[in-house]
Amino acid sequence: MTVPAVHPAHDRPSQHAPPGGRAGALRADLGASLVVFLVAVPLSLGIALASGAPILAGLIAAVVGGVVAGLLGGAPLQVSGPAAGLTIVVAELVARFGWQTTCLITVGAGLLQVLFGALRVARFAHAVPPAVVHGMLAGIGLTIALAQLHVVLGGPPPTGAVDAVLALPAAVAAVQPGALAVGAVTVVMLLAWPFVPRRVRVVPGPLVAVLAATLVAPFVDTALGFAPRVDLPGGLLGALTPPALLPGADWAGIAAGVLTVALVASVESLVCAVALDRLRSQNGDHGPRVRPDRELVGQGAANTVSGLLGGLPVTGVAVRSVANVRSGARTRAATVLHGVWIAVFAVGLVGVLERIPLAALAGLLVVIGLGLVKPSDARAAHRHGDLPVYLATALGVAAVNLLAGVGIGLALAALLVLRRTLRARLRHEPPPAGGGPHRLVLDGTVSFLSLPRVARALAALPAGEPVRVVLAAGYVDHAVTQHVDDWAARHGAPVEVQRTPAGKSGAGRKSGAAPAAEG
Repeated sequence: MTVPAVHPAHDRPSQHAPPGGRAGALRADLGASLVVFLVAVPLSLGIALASGAPILAGLIAAVVGGVVAGLLGGAPLQVSGPAAGLTIVVAELVARFGWQTTCLITVGAGLLQVLFGALRVARFAHAVPPAVVHGMLAGIGLTIALAQLHVVLGGPPPTGAVDAVLALPAAVAAVQPGALAVGAVTVVMLLAWPFVPRRVRVVPGPLVAVLAATLVAPFVDTALGFAPRVDLPGGLLGALTPPALLPGADWAGIAAGVLTVALVASVESLVCAVALDRLRSQNGDHGPRVRPDRELVGQGAANTVSGLLGGLPVTGVAVRSVANVRSGARTRAATVLHGVWIAVFAVGLVGVLERIPLAALAGLLVVIGLGLVKPSDARAAHRHGDLPVYLATALGVAAVNLLAGVGIGLALAALLVLRRTLRARLRHEPPPAGGGPHRLVLDGTVSFLSLPRVARALAALPAGEPVRVVLAAGYVDHAVTQHVDDWAARHGAPVEVQRTPAGKSGAGRKSGAAPAAEG
């Protein structure tokens, strides 16, 4: 078993690096790292809040994801850190096992990811249907938005989407005006930010929204009531928490947690890396592409270190990665530097973080969660006939849990594939106005499972009139050909059986006038 080698050439600036060679690339990476740092801080705090973890665990994971995954991963411009996709998984693990055991699960998931990369199984992640991936993200987004809406209203977040919906009337009745006002400021700023002038949008929207809510919070406290703030006892160094070495007896549950975190983090990272590659190609950047197996090794190493230090699980994060590329990053130095800036900020400016209202972070997460429910994904699933898979996955994730939702989606996707494979498509074309035979076109896979439908279609053809049976199918089994033979012999009119290439119903090789059929 060998771990994919690290090739320094993979880190060189692309052919579109800015003028000035390495110095120009470093300047571009420095600017991009500052932009991503400003995006990552509020997102990391908010995701830790939604996960039920110590809030500084989000910053620990952001530092480790930036530095470790940035140095070792196979996607040079992908930015790793705590992501919304694992929020409900981590929340369930924390509620069930406690934080230190969840850290142990993160370590185990990281080691498993390293094993995945060493065994070169990254290619199989691409076999997960897009409808399942998008449905999973939609279910996660709904769960996050519904839970954090309670924090915006001034209450504690429920543990699941169903509980959040059931408890919403009581939360509305007990709303805290101060928290609601602060959360509303955040949401309004985030929704309005895409419409401000482009030069102003250089500053990340999440940073502006949280900063605005933090600045108005003292006035809201006086006018409407106190809005609770972030509490960071001990600072970043005090938040370093070793994992539990001897957890409880539920080893089966811990093993399931390890597998779930490893699979979800791996798929999310690889999907994000592929999407980032497409974005770079659209921007005309033809530099080194993603190496998926090495990316799994890098993500696994980051999760191992993050779990050992008391951080959240790490994955590739689309929001930060897109910000990195659009800000002009050219090498992995941008990703690493963003992690360094977060560490400096978290150690030296804890007092600033403690001024942030919890409702501001919750409002940010409500918008992020709803942003994961994309109408374009649902339309694409509908276009390809996979809308039931998308909806079943999303509802399963929201109503039960992530693993169950993905399992439901995969099972339904497999059933749909089986149905499409085994179900013949039949089409009856009446004779043209100038005269001619009836045409019965059989397409798809025509097996004995389709024989009742084929028999009904043949029986419905007018007796005594010529017929052409077109077998535009990839496979026709003996039971069907025998039935066509028997029907043609008793039809009482010429029957022509014509075989064409699969998926085509035009002219093909004829079997001759009937009553005869081609097997």
